[in-house]
Amino acid sequence: MNTLTAGRTRWRGYWPRLDAWGWSLFAVVALLSAVIVVLPVIVIALSLREAGPIEAVSAYSLVHYTAVFSDSFVYRILLNTMGFSIVTLVVSMAFGLPAAWLVERTDLPGKSAVFTLMTIGLLMPGFATAMGWLFLLHPRIGLVNAFAKQVFDLTEPPFNIATITGMGWVEGLSLAPVAFIMTAAVLKAIDPSLEESAHMSGVGYRRVLRRITLPLAWPGILAAGIYIFTIGFAAFDVPAIIGWSNRIFTFSTYVVSQLQPDSDLPQYGRAAALSTFVIFLAGALSLWYARLQGEAHRYQVVTGKGYRPRLLALRGHAGWAWLFLGSYFVLSKLLPLLIVIWASLIPYFQLPSAEAFSSISLKHFHAIPWDLVWEGTQHTVVLMLLTPTLTLAFSLAFSWVVLRSKIPGRTAFDFIAFLPHAIPNIVFGVAILLMTIFLVRNAVPLFGTLWILLFVFVIARLSYGTRMTNSTLIQIHRELEEAATMSGVSTGVIVHRILVPLLAPTLIYAWLWIALITFRELTLAVILTTRDNITLPVVVWSMWQAGGFGQAAAITLLLMLLMVPLIALYWWAMRKTGLREA
Repeated sequence: MNTLTAGRTRWRGYWPRLDAWGWSLFAVVALLSAVIVVLPVIVIALSLREAGPIEAVSAYSLVHYTAVFSDSFVYRILLNTMGFSIVTLVVSMAFGLPAAWLVERTDLPGKSAVFTLMTIGLLMPGFATAMGWLFLLHPRIGLVNAFAKQVFDLTEPPFNIATITGMGWVEGLSLAPVAFIMTAAVLKAIDPSLEESAHMSGVGYRRVLRRITLPLAWPGILAAGIYIFTIGFAAFDVPAIIGWSNRIFTFSTYVVSQLQPDSDLPQYGRAAALSTFVIFLAGALSLWYARLQGEAHRYQVVTGKGYRPRLLALRGHAGWAWLFLGSYFVLSKLLPLLIVIWASLIPYFQLPSAEAFSSISLKHFHAIPWDLVWEGTQHTVVLMLLTPTLTLAFSLAFSWVVLRSKIPGRTAFDFIAFLPHAIPNIVFGVAILLMTIFLVRNAVPLFGTLWILLFVFVIARLSYGTRMTNSTLIQIHRELEEAATMSGVSTGVIVHRILVPLLAPTLIYAWLWIALITFRELTLAVILTTRDNITLPVVVWSMWQAGGFGQAAAITLLLMLLMVPLIALYWWAMRKTGLREA
């Protein structure tokens, strides 16, 4: 056997045998993985170009970093972002963690209702909640401030939501369901044996909670905290609605302001330099998160199939528990929604009174630019249909390659699919904007089209999609696939006739979730939207930025009404799949 033949034999032994469909799936996964890896590299490379990215020849240096980090305003923005993220984390945990404990560790009645409301609460657009709270606590027009000044004869408003603390409060209310969902899973998995031993020794429940339960749950709680902090660092909708007009910028709003300045040319280099800084920050947080996950086995105390969590009997305190939960739902969902409705029905914002009620009309609805709304709705619906479909198709391809093929190094694809989750979405938005404007503008004219939004939406949701398909595919035994393979069935037929039907409940649930998130997406859309590919949330943002607060409230109300049937379908899917059970 010559050297060439021996090399081929070793290569064939190293790589698995795949049919045409198997190689096609691998090619799709490899290509998409390359794109995901290249996008942050593009941001880093363009941040180092001394001249503008559009110029053909340019030296590479740290000039953009020097410009950014020699600007004192940038440090104020980073401090604002840190403060905003910390307040967001504290508020979300203050509501989400106790709610998770009540659902998983007590005999609270109506647990499934709490779980359903918390999950569906994630779907309410953050900009709608921000609008409601701004109308409540704005220093000039806020209802609470106007009422307090009128009743107590105050010269200055007692509250001001247009602060870092106020913005963090609103974002924290929006992200409390995330804290709830992530910590509920941790609290549910704690074995009661240590707690019961402590109780038998006469230790009180509060001390057991402080010395045993919370320390065991600490890695999961800390992991949830890192995740929420990362979301807060890159959040756009709440800081934009509340802070933009008051010149209170966070990372995301400042990056958008650099890409879309009111005057002067876009500062692409500065935006790329800031995004690069966040890439490395996100990498550090991801490594910390991975380390926590790697050490999770030290806290695993669940053993045996007979495991049952010990539930605390609330007895007469159940009413107080529901008062706490009810207060959260009122503050985070009901109250902002009612205020948005009120703002959409009155000619100018004012306290409820006989005169105000007599002025209720549909004036703001008549003033809506319906042609723009209709165009934005069409684009949003197309994205809502295509994004989850393509995302789950690619997710299934990733899961098959990682879990079913024997391709060497396949676990790297799973890590790459997780990158859009680890790195803030806004960074991928900046990367795709720079790529389409400066690198592929002649070869592939994507800028200003609907396809650029579809591209970034699919990449942004790929992490969620692969988590869902991975978790379900792991539970499916290989016997049916092996039997089909022995019968000469191709990989394509196996995926289509065996895996997809078995995955159908999860795919339906995930499809509806991604569709709803796409329908309300503002952060990515605002970076890449032009007049030709505008979406409905961007129409709301445009009206708000132009000072049409009443019209923006009216369009927001229409958007939320359009989401109602989708939320109903999502709730039905949760019931059918059993995913709503706490």
